[in-house]
Amino acid sequence: MSGTIERQHLSILREIERCGSLTAAAKSLHLTQSALTHSIKKLEAAIATPLWKKQGRGLELTQAGRYLLAAAQRILPQIEQTEAVLEQIAAGARGSLRIGIECHPCYRWLLRVVPPFLDIWPNVDIDVRQKFAFGGMGALFAREIDVLITPDPLKKRGVAFEPVFSYEQVLVVHEGHALASKRYVTPEDLSAETLITYPVEMSRLDVFVNFLSPAGCSPHAHKQLEATDIMLQLVVAGRGVTAMPDWLVAEYQHSMPLSTVRLGREGVHKQLFVGVRRADLGTPYVVAFLQLARDAESREATPGS
Repeated sequence: MSGTIERQHLSILREIERCGSLTAAAKSLHLTQSALTHSIKKLEAAIATPLWKKQGRGLELTQAGRYLLAAAQRILPQIEQTEAVLEQIAAGARGSLRIGIECHPCYRWLLRVVPPFLDIWPNVDIDVRQKFAFGGMGALFAREIDVLITPDPLKKRGVAFEPVFSYEQVLVVHEGHALASKRYVTPEDLSAETLITYPVEMSRLDVFVNFLSPAGCSPHAHKQLEATDIMLQLVVAGRGVTAMPDWLVAEYQHSMPLSTVRLGREGVHKQLFVGVRRADLGTPYVVAFLQLARDAESREATPGS
């Protein structure tokens, strides 16, 4: 026995069962009754077994027909669901968005972007990653991530970086600290302090790169911690000082006795960027994420990284 069972055969069986007659099934499938009958007879000939037998004035499914009907009721919904998903993917309405982050405070800012994105794009899955096998840019090129959030973009062909907001990196001290009353601090002011930072190499910490290292200065001690809350608790306890984005400190100042001081006379000013592959700029949900990222500042007081 050799023959090919086509989708149309399964659809015919399902419609006859659903509609109750050949005539109604043919109308539902936009076929003539003779075309419908011919299609089934051709399949019966190919598989060398009948699917129907006469029962009075009507037709009754044979064992083979009942088996094929059960298969149709199981298989067709899966095919239809698959087609619907593929159509959504082709239209940019379904997919996955893997977000890579190169700055610790960005997690808090991302909380302003993700909820409205999930509301608008319910069929797009989101994943957030901070550790990459190839570094942020390498992960973007290797398609390990789809979006890179970073304050330090690297201009590369094939990648577009969109600035989403500006912020200032500031020194954070207890409000009773001797430095709290200063309009700005100098690198030498930190030579007697324990500086608490996120666990990032010094070459990527703005307080070192843009403030301490150019002046040839270093803090008395350097302590690294993962959690923002614990870092600020240590500052409040007089165990050290830290440098953070101004917007992030503002979120804590209503409940913690913290003061911010400018790093140097001119301050350390930064921008947060969202990088995507240029080839993905035509994907609707990627474009929507970029727009929501730009709009995040207007939805909240002052976001940043």
